[in-house]
Amino acid sequence: MPIETNEVSKTRAGGIFRSKNLRNGCAAAALIAAAGVSAVFFSPPQQAVAQLKPEAQTAEAPFPRAPLTFADIVDKVKPAVVSISVTNGGKAMASNEENQQGQPIPGLPDLPDDHPLHDFFKNLPKEFRGPGGGQPRRPSLAQGSGFVISEDGYVVTNNHVIDDASEIQVQFDQDRKFEAELVGTDPRTDLALLKIKNPDNIKFHFVKFANKPSRVGDWVLAVGNPFGLGGTVTAGILSAQGRDIGSGPYDYLQIDAAVNRGNSGGPTFNLNGDVVGVNTAIYSPSGGNVGIAFAVPAATATDVIAQLKNNGTVSRGWLGVKIQNIDEDTAASLGLKEPKGALVSEVTPNGPAQDAGLETQDAILTVDGSEISDSRDLARKIAAYSPNTKVDVGVWRDGKEKTIKVDLGRFPTSKDELAALNQGQPAEPKTAELDQLGFSLAAANDDNEEGVRITNVDPSSDAARKGLKAGDRVLEVQGVKVSSVDDVVKGLKQAREKNRPAVLLHVMSGNDKRFVAVQLKKS
Repeated sequence: MPIETNEVSKTRAGGIFRSKNLRNGCAAAALIAAAGVSAVFFSPPQQAVAQLKPEAQTAEAPFPRAPLTFADIVDKVKPAVVSISVTNGGKAMASNEENQQGQPIPGLPDLPDDHPLHDFFKNLPKEFRGPGGGQPRRPSLAQGSGFVISEDGYVVTNNHVIDDASEIQVQFDQDRKFEAELVGTDPRTDLALLKIKNPDNIKFHFVKFANKPSRVGDWVLAVGNPFGLGGTVTAGILSAQGRDIGSGPYDYLQIDAAVNRGNSGGPTFNLNGDVVGVNTAIYSPSGGNVGIAFAVPAATATDVIAQLKNNGTVSRGWLGVKIQNIDEDTAASLGLKEPKGALVSEVTPNGPAQDAGLETQDAILTVDGSEISDSRDLARKIAAYSPNTKVDVGVWRDGKEKTIKVDLGRFPTSKDELAALNQGQPAEPKTAELDQLGFSLAAANDDNEEGVRITNVDPSSDAARKGLKAGDRVLEVQGVKVSSVDDVVKGLKQAREKNRPAVLLHVMSGNDKRFVAVQLKKS
């Protein structure tokens, strides 16, 4: 069954009718049956009814019992929940000449090279093409949810809600609308942080992440913007914890509160009005709600959002291996007493593991003395370290335990960078997608070339509007001289620390040098 990254919704049907005696119950059943309505009848004796009264709250319960109404909690949290409207796209489609490398031509039939009409359609003038043929795409609209976490207007949502956004607008339940800018994103946890543009210094109502652990069975409330309706509240329980939804090493909460398309990025609250999770996905065989939704736990979100606020990105440790679980048969073949740890199936060329001497068929059992239960556990533990941290990796090799010291790298933030490493290409020249700037960078072609090269520019970015293009070289960022991509990251960090909405670049185009200020609001 597919996992859909749009969210869950649940409806409940049926009712319970209590009757004082069997005769009244039968009469009611006859009337309802005549009306074509099915129902369930329940007529407990008086002694049983007395036993249904709630008992005193147990000491272990971290939250009070469900109230007669959730209205007070909703009144407390709803002013901090926002609907998010996003304008996506507007990027120019590839030209006819750019599609001569075997790529489909926008607006034209996707014909094989040997088709008799392939050359005819390929050379057709753009004014005769169908919609999208060489023309800019019409911007599309998307909607989601989010919530304010500070009085100065920081907003948490999902990365997939604002992905490729050219404009972001947040709307409160009172119909107040504000423009927002992107602070940073973390695709691995599908989280994003926005900042409301607030020239009038309005103090916003906000909510906090929960610091008290929740238990399976606890009541939860989901508030969001399903199907664009906005300000919708649903109730349910925490159905499960530690769910693996096939989206990286992180665990997710499972809830049964009604969540649907448009709830993405919205909060799930406990009865104290604290956020226990960020709704991010649904499990659905049909695309509709079946009562199973997944949320990023508050503990995970808190750490990620703090890094996004401070740096605009999330830095994670990277070991540089592909791993798999160790089952009983694998453990027996390796001579291990029990099926624990993670088996190295591949070592990434030029990665930290290769430099340290890790090999395929090594079974990683510990990291800094902490036992590893399985491959996901190892991935989580390594990601929790900062790049350039030295760790002791305990491995089982040739029937013996061995400790290998590894200097962790930075988890690749670019698909191109990771793909290059996986293909055995050297890490340099490395490519990094700098989402804040709207362009990609790579190391210079030779040692005599200044700065780093721009390899690709997002057509909808501020950098493109400022005239930056592939082939230009970045010489300085915020006064920091650039000799590598990491220097650009340092310059960006300085701008973030000073709360600068733009970063000043010293750029060389051809033989001309100039300064360009690029806004930091693109992903």
